Amino acid sequence: MNNTLYPKLAVTNLKNNRKTYVPYIFTAVLCVMMFYMIDALSRSESVEEVTMQICLRYAVAVVMIFSLIFLFYTNSFLIKRRKKEIGVYHILGMGKSHISKMMLIEMLITAGVSIVAGIVFGVIFGKLMYLILLKILHSKVSMAFAISLSSVRDTVLLFVVIFSLSFLYNLLQIKLSNPIELLHGGNQGEKEPKTKWFLTLIGVAALGTGYYLAITTEHPLDALSHFFVAVVCVIVGTYALFTAGSIAILKMLKKNKNFYYQPKHFTTISRMIYRMKQNAVGLANICILSTMVLIMVSTTVSLYAGMEDILKARFPQDSSITMQSQDEKTKMLINELIDKTEKEGVKILSRFEYDYGALSGTQNGDTLNLTPVTNYGRATLFIVNLIPVEDYNRIEKKQVSLKDDEVMIYRTNGTYGENSVKINDRTYKIAQELTELKAEPKNKAGAFGTYYIICSSKEQVQKMLYEIVSNTKGIEPEYIDVLAALNHTVRFNMSGDGNKYENVIHNMQNEYPELSNVEFQNRQMSENSFYELYGSLLFIGIYMGILFVVATVLIIYYKQISEGYDDRERFQIMQKVGMSRREVKGAIRRQILLVFFIPLVMAMVHISMAFPLIRRLLLLFGMANTKLYVGCTAGTVLAFALVYGLIYSMTARSYYKIVEKA
Repeated sequence: MNNTLYPKLAVTNLKNNRKTYVPYIFTAVLCVMMFYMIDALSRSESVEEVTMQICLRYAVAVVMIFSLIFLFYTNSFLIKRRKKEIGVYHILGMGKSHISKMMLIEMLITAGVSIVAGIVFGVIFGKLMYLILLKILHSKVSMAFAISLSSVRDTVLLFVVIFSLSFLYNLLQIKLSNPIELLHGGNQGEKEPKTKWFLTLIGVAALGTGYYLAITTEHPLDALSHFFVAVVCVIVGTYALFTAGSIAILKMLKKNKNFYYQPKHFTTISRMIYRMKQNAVGLANICILSTMVLIMVSTTVSLYAGMEDILKARFPQDSSITMQSQDEKTKMLINELIDKTEKEGVKILSRFEYDYGALSGTQNGDTLNLTPVTNYGRATLFIVNLIPVEDYNRIEKKQVSLKDDEVMIYRTNGTYGENSVKINDRTYKIAQELTELKAEPKNKAGAFGTYYIICSSKEQVQKMLYEIVSNTKGIEPEYIDVLAALNHTVRFNMSGDGNKYENVIHNMQNEYPELSNVEFQNRQMSENSFYELYGSLLFIGIYMGILFVVATVLIIYYKQISEGYDDRERFQIMQKVGMSRREVKGAIRRQILLVFFIPLVMAMVHISMAFPLIRRLLLLFGMANTKLYVGCTAGTVLAFALVYGLIYSMTARSYYKIVEKA
């Protein structure tokens, strides 16, 4: 056969199949562009923040895996639609080797256009994405235009591998099929599927387990470990129920004669039973992708929008200096440095200081089991600060006195609610449960709650600390005095000219490392790291959301096109046996609506069931504003539903055009 014929056939085939290949090439170009941009960003020398680099590297891995799976998956739609065409080539005398050469050229054209165009658009829009990232991070770093040759190399290698794997899959499909099977390739799977009750029960059990974990998990640390288990259960349950459960429900409806033997129900249900075997995986994919988009975007937007609340909970006062000892010389130096700031044009406000003993522990009723060893892996863990009553009086400007067997107690994320407290082996009467404390206002943020216990004197705090540390197993004798030492903290607010304020913070930050065991924290310093973390999450959430939405659109489009060609002849037969054109269009509309919106409804059910678990996960990031999360989730769902409806109107129109062709 003339070798010039293969390129002509390849180009002709791509033109004739443009309804399916144009969206595929568009998506491939988008995947190439998105991978290049995120990979180039992750390699950029302008991105110096460690947190941002880590987030970007994870995003590169996700985009790579997504591109591999998604392009390979959509390729299966293309080869399915072309089986009949390839079968015709067989009948006309072309051998499998000739068809393979033709398809190789098609793959080279498709891959070449996709990779080159994707990299070109990636270079063009790369700086725009970087500027958007800087805007989200509130950063003023400039970036020179540059093409990352390393990213170009990795992008080309990745997508050459992806297109090669797709081509090998297509060859395998041709090799394992005979011409007759290829001619009928688009009509396979029409045998009525059996009801798989066992798989249905597995789906119900898996989905129920995922929902149960999401609803019943109470502690944020438990939520972190249960989240991945719940996700796997929901994914398994979704696929099982779409594959087997949908058929079981449809057959149950079919057995209801009063419902089934009506024109509008008869056609829809009978067609859905036959088609659900093919539709199930695609519908489950749409449902899972929709759920991922909704959760990613709503949580990252919530974290970014709630950053002010998170910072307020994290910093009741905008600056604090803590020393892990009672060294009087260090205390004096700290106060001198604070006083020095006022001479530099920054005013110190709301200043107070106190001593405290820091412990951690677990609670069992009115018993607190305290230890100096903080094990953050225990879900029932909380933090305890023991404060002398004289320091409490100085902070709150009160005149409270306590006996040695009395304490006052304050819990930041709730109430204690008992009349006494047993700390290790000693029982103390609760003189008062405080409802507020300047050191730390009430808040529900964070993985651990904090108890403040006000004791009768500094000596009493020191005695309790020493007893707890010395009785803790595994503490070496030489470390007992160090662990039993009181901490000292100074907290204050600062106000003044912005530039002077920033200079003072940097000066203080530079001077404190010279003091041993001293930690300086400031809201403005931490604000940059918060923007770095939550801004990175928002950027990647939106980035991934765009990819997943495109994937959803393409899966829906191919499903509609594929079903349109398969249903065209059947609906023509329905008209020939007596159904009016209006009844046929009604049957088409009901089938499309049913198939199209089931994944969206299920995705909304998934996200509503996941709400309690996600809310507790957000506590680990310091996000406790439930109303804000509800609003962000509702807004995300509404926006996605509008996009989904737009996709429906566009793809349904293509479906109608195909079906209505006589």
